[in-house]
Amino acid sequence: MRVLLIDEEPGRAAILERALLDIGHEIVGKLNSTHKLAEHVAAFAPDVVIVDIDSPDRDCLENMAVLSRDNPKPVILFSDEDSETSITQAIKAGVSAYVADGMAPERIKPIIQVAVARFREFQALRTELQKTRDQLADRKLIDKAKGLLMKHRSFNEEQAYHAMRKLAMERNQRLVDTARNVIEVFNMLDGGGV
Repeated sequence: MRVLLIDEEPGRAAILERALLDIGHEIVGKLNSTHKLAEHVAAFAPDVVIVDIDSPDRDCLENMAVLSRDNPKPVILFSDEDSETSITQAIKAGVSAYVADGMAPERIKPIIQVAVARFREFQALRTELQKTRDQLADRKLIDKAKGLLMKHRSFNEEQAYHAMRKLAMERNQRLVDTARNVIEVFNMLDGGGV
């Protein structure tokens, strides 16, 4: 795997780098802080980000949250801080694995495997949630368009649906795109005083 390594202590970073190289990973970049993390991840294109820091501060967590939002990657955070609050904040910021009891070189490989698996599962859930939200939004548009046709054309629900479906097929459009068009037409008519 291509790894972006972030550690504020060069000696500790060298130990972690050696452990990663020994198990066959490639270090694509080394940084001493999470400043502009999303930009560095875009530039280095790592498969995983490993951060070793004494205690994640607000700036560190904000940089991780921006990364999670803009260009999600598995992030492993090694920290001396083991408070429940710190761990919760890090997980909310998008950290895939939070290791609070120190970095032991022999544990790196399974930690990376677990973090990547957890990240992939989370991304699958995020994708499914977005798909469901999109489907719900599409359904609302279709229902709104049907309602407008029922109100203005005296259609029943089935007639309104079939009219939109027929129009969608004639125009080779998705039903939701036809619904948007129907809504726009009625909005223009209502706005024009018709």
